[in-house]
Amino acid sequence: MERRDIQSPQGETARILVEFLEVAISSIVFLKGVYPAGAFERRRYMNVVVQRARHPQLRDYIHSAVSALLPFIQKGLVERVAVIFFDIDCIPVERFVFKLTVNQSYGSKLEEADLEFSLRSFLIKLSVSESLTRVLPHDCRWEITAYFRSLPQASTSKDAELWIPSDTRLWQQPPLLTPIKSMNSEPLCVQLYLEHPSSCEPKP
Repeated sequence: MERRDIQSPQGETARILVEFLEVAISSIVFLKGVYPAGAFERRRYMNVVVQRARHPQLRDYIHSAVSALLPFIQKGLVERVAVIFFDIDCIPVERFVFKLTVNQSYGSKLEEADLEFSLRSFLIKLSVSESLTRVLPHDCRWEITAYFRSLPQASTSKDAELWIPSDTRLWQQPPLLTPIKSMNSEPLCVQLYLEHPSSCEPKP
């Protein structure tokens, strides 16, 4: 991404959002107890105490996956970013979904402090949202998945080569949604919600 793109309102918004998503996803993984508590360390971000992965591979996976989204978020191509937890049969049991909208026509100066204040409330809400979630099966795994409004062409972007089509199994019935937090401002709108399989979902 060129420097002038990063300095645009959309570029600045994407930079802040990507940094936020990295922290939020680490917080979600900590919240779900997938790894021992010792795999994380307490840090302060946006004046909120958060959990940061200590293990290099875990930290690098989250960082590289989210950072690779930067040019696509800036262009408004990313619709949702999801943290998906699977059972041993690779069937999703819980999904944390960030629904994103970056206003492409916004041309005013970005009020960075206001944007960070709004995103900070998501981290506070996440830290007390465990009661909304479900207990994961013992042998679960998880991944970060991005959903694009339109698919970037690998032939025209090196960044696009980092993303591969997902073979994640989908639920056959519409999922149950549980809202966690939302914000609606310029130039960014974010919704965070949980998805769980419907009680009508066929058993494997």
